[in-house]
Amino acid sequence: MIRICALVAAVLSIPAQYAIWYYAPVERTMGVVQKIFYTHLPMAWWSFVSFFVVFVASILYLAKRRAAYARLAGAACEMGVLFSGLALATGMCWARPIWNVWWTWDPRLTTTLVMWFVYAAYLLLRSSDIGGARRDAVLAVLGIVAFLDVPLVFISARYWRSIHPAVFGPQGGGMEPEMWLAMVANLVAMGFLWLALLLARTRQLASGAAISALVRHGATRN
Repeated sequence: MIRICALVAAVLSIPAQYAIWYYAPVERTMGVVQKIFYTHLPMAWWSFVSFFVVFVASILYLAKRRAAYARLAGAACEMGVLFSGLALATGMCWARPIWNVWWTWDPRLTTTLVMWFVYAAYLLLRSSDIGGARRDAVLAVLGIVAFLDVPLVFISARYWRSIHPAVFGPQGGGMEPEMWLAMVANLVAMGFLWLALLLARTRQLASGAAISALVRHGATRN
């Protein structure tokens, strides 16, 4: 499954990149720098999906107390922090030539940064010395509470005064059909990459847990 997703992601990335640079027109006001959008938005959206997986897996862990759900939540959080961090970085590269600043305390940017710090704290807690079911239970609660910031990030550009464009607004963000197609192509290609990384990391965590269990068992026998 991992290899299939990775292969599909590699194949789909070819037409997706073609759509960015040759099919989608150059935006009239922002120029070629607007093409960062086709990478920036998929990263942001798949980070939201990652954090939703953390949310669901955390609920399942509290309900069933299975370590597999804790590992899934941890892997998804790593993907979310990675993708949201890259979304922030590409957004800054976009903002500098357009808004003449690398960073501004805009509602969308601020809520996204807060979200990133909250989930980064989740990862720090996950790597702490607190072990076993106690740590996983605390992380599950944090994974549920932290998700409250995700819809806040999504609606911030719509309901608060923001310089950040609302792409999925009533007027579609003023995008041409070719731009929409390029965006969807990159969203799908990055989705398969995200899934391949998530599955690979989840399997890696499961293997690590199995090795640790064998080591503990061997130490107990000795």
